[in-house]
Amino acid sequence: MSTPHARRWLKHPWLSLLLGAAWLLLQHSVSVFHLISAALIGLIVPWLLRDFLPAPKTLRLQPALRLAGVVLWDIVVSNITVARLVLGPMARMQPAWVPVPLALTDPTAIALLATIITTTPGTVSCTVDEERHEILVHALNCTDPAQMAAEIKVRYEAPLLAIFEDGAGHADALQGETS
Repeated sequence: MSTPHARRWLKHPWLSLLLGAAWLLLQHSVSVFHLISAALIGLIVPWLLRDFLPAPKTLRLQPALRLAGVVLWDIVVSNITVARLVLGPMARMQPAWVPVPLALTDPTAIALLATIITTTPGTVSCTVDEERHEILVHALNCTDPAQMAAEIKVRYEAPLLAIFEDGAGHADALQGETS
């Protein structure tokens, strides 16, 4: 049973685990000393940053895993596509600015969408326009900006809505924006 005191120290358990694991990976060792160091880092750093970290959110695991698979697949496919473009004739490239209207409202989800877009080779999220509620994406090769925007919304934004927000309530809004 968790006590209020324990909850104060482990307010961000995933961050604690990630910091501890990163420490062990950086040390290339799982000796007792490094395990204790990792545990202390995993406890102390989030506690010291508690005033700067947002309240923990409940995330839906199944859509998160599905999104991770989609993003990893898209990164592999995009790497091959960009390699063909770069190694082929330069005249084939058609760079474009693609405005993508956002149905997302959660700042963490919007930041994650921008990160996913930038991580996928051939695209870079350049700015999030809060007034227009859209993200501006630069694509290395894009023949149809509207189609690319619709693809970003379906492949990345819809799962993020399901993970961070009430995905069922936003499905109609998402379809209305893409049609």
